[in-house]
Amino acid sequence: MRFDIITLFPELFAPFLASGVTRRAYAGGQVDVRLWNPRDYADGNYRRVDDRPFGGGPGMVMMAEPLARCLAAIRVERGEAESSEAPLVLFSPIGETLNHAAVERWSASTGAILLCGRYEGVDQRFIDTHVDLQMSLGDFVLSGGEIAAMALLDAVARLQPGVLNDEGSHQLDSFNPALDGLLDCPHYTRPEEWAGQQVPAALMSGHHAQIERWRRDQRLATTARHRPDLIEAARKAGHLAAADEAVLAKLS
Repeated sequence: MRFDIITLFPELFAPFLASGVTRRAYAGGQVDVRLWNPRDYADGNYRRVDDRPFGGGPGMVMMAEPLARCLAAIRVERGEAESSEAPLVLFSPIGETLNHAAVERWSASTGAILLCGRYEGVDQRFIDTHVDLQMSLGDFVLSGGEIAAMALLDAVARLQPGVLNDEGSHQLDSFNPALDGLLDCPHYTRPEEWAGQQVPAALMSGHHAQIERWRRDQRLATTARHRPDLIEAARKAGHLAAADEAVLAKLS
């Protein structure tokens, strides 16, 4: 899997790629990340990559030509034929919001080229000509696409075999189909009592079925409280048993 990142600030990625459990994916080559600066493909002594927007207004716009040259260099290095070109993804507020299902699809892919926009955005002509997909982290605006690119890389890397200490731990993540798309339950560790608060008795029982029922009940309660839309989705998909519905009925 290979991700080529087009960014004006490649230095932002250095600590990210060398930190945390996901560094195993990058160091081991499971997720090959390569950084490209469009300034290296710009003209003039100042390597200018942005200019004022036509029609006036605040801010600057990333120019199409340096991006096009940078993209062409990436495709040459990837040795791509048109039939096997990696998709070019632009992080943008108008894009589809990234979710668990999309992350799973990306984790099983061969990668992509990720364009990190800056300033007021990217010249629309470049978008119309080259961008295959636009993606968003949510209904807010960042100063650039680098954080969004890191979010995608991290989410994809942790799903690769051998990256997490426990191979099956991501199966218990919030939104995972293994949890019927529900939010995860609360977690506790030592000591058994902290600030006058005890670990729930079910977790201390040593009774596997009782522990799993407690966790399921907590997932249902947490999801109903914070994301009732996920409860409805699980219900429509037929994932809620009679015991689950009984728990939800007590909460209403």
